Amino acid sequence: MSDMSAHTGLPFMKMHGLGNDFVVIDARVTGAEVTAGLARALADRHRGVGFDQLAVISADDAADLALSFFNADGSPSAACGNATRCIARYEMDLSGKTELHVRTERGVLTARDQGHGLTAVNMGQPILDWQMIPLAEDVDLDHLPIDGDPVATGMGNPHCTFFVEDAEAVDLATRGPEIEHHPLFPDRTNVQFCHLIAPNHLRMRVWERGTGVTLASGSSSCAGVVAAFRRGLTGRSVKLTLDGGEIQVDWREDGVWMTGPSAHVFSGTLTRAFLEAL
Repeated sequence: MSDMSAHTGLPFMKMHGLGNDFVVIDARVTGAEVTAGLARALADRHRGVGFDQLAVISADDAADLALSFFNADGSPSAACGNATRCIARYEMDLSGKTELHVRTERGVLTARDQGHGLTAVNMGQPILDWQMIPLAEDVDLDHLPIDGDPVATGMGNPHCTFFVEDAEAVDLATRGPEIEHHPLFPDRTNVQFCHLIAPNHLRMRVWERGTGVTLASGSSSCAGVVAAFRRGLTGRSVKLTLDGGEIQVDWREDGVWMTGPSAHVFSGTLTRAFLEAL
């Protein structure tokens, strides 16, 4: 941490998108250097604050802002769609802008105000190359050699999507970590279980790499729609019902857009004692 943070405490914000919750640290203001150890301590829902992902805002010369992400286990995450949407909404409310450009490891993403409290983010084109997802070997991405016949998609993070008769019946806490650590995924993977509710309407449940069961996931939603289209189950514009609510995903020529609500729940300050105990 920076000297300023260690002596005065560290400001943060708590946000969520459909219950997928985040701690957000604005390094432009605090000057904080966030470590994996701090991320793990903050993620503890009993002794810290609790989150699915930690997002760090920093300045960028060529974009409105830059974002980096940590999972609850302290590992880095290249993409976090719901956090990107929440932070973009916060920044647009502050600045009065209706469009922002946000740099992540996925590149510079565009976020737009859609009105009625909704924000859209272009998460970029899906990654459909086995080495870039990455997978351990060259296999059919639409029919992975894993029990349950899942689909592999990259959205900055690896994703493994299963289409099942009833997503509600899946033992997510057991099946999720089994697939996250499958040897076909050398960097681990996010896992989705989906079934079709109606034409262009999916029910999805999510296990996130490095976090566990989550109420929603933006990149998982994007990967699920891409996988469903590739399987011929849906079109390119799909509504998803997740444990935390509904999100809209549209796979367009310029990328995969997701649109949904966001919430800034509270702002707080980590105490000097908490920081010094790390």
